[in-house]
Amino acid sequence: MISIYDILLDRFGDEVIVGQNAEATDPWIEVAPASVTEVCEFLRDDERLRFDHLNDLTAIDHFEPDPAKRARFAFEPHLEIVYHLSSYETRLRAVLKARLPRWRNDKHGEPPALPTVSHLWPIADWHERECYDLLGVYFEGHPNLVRMMMPEDWQGHPLRKDYEWPEDYHGIRTQ
Repeated sequence: MISIYDILLDRFGDEVIVGQNAEATDPWIEVAPASVTEVCEFLRDDERLRFDHLNDLTAIDHFEPDPAKRARFAFEPHLEIVYHLSSYETRLRAVLKARLPRWRNDKHGEPPALPTVSHLWPIADWHERECYDLLGVYFEGHPNLVRMMMPEDWQGHPLRKDYEWPEDYHGIRTQ
């Protein structure tokens, strides 16, 4: 059986392919955020792999707003960007993750950044816009990174676990 992790580790090394969890229900490979585009392009173009389809791209906010509960967790709060890839030709599947700080340079309100993959798989255009809009992840190089779910003048990113909903929006009650 082909080991996607071993192929990536051999090609990029452990500074780019920073981990894996082969025991998870949905096994995944962790990639250094700055190298996401390079790794994805390799996965798409390598003859052994041919990942020609981006099934999904989403983000997960690993944050617990309650300080009492937060003390029980053994990790720093962060965002994970998750890519589900597949190949129609080779029938392979892969899950990639890139771990980002919740805020760039630890400045609240300044979104973390990751390179776009929208030029590799056109469907990423929509997925990246949704992550930007709802979770505040900035995709560098994206051709049209604008809100698609929330109004243009909406403040903040409503799927972040510490998001505080405004009482009203243009005179319309939101809660």
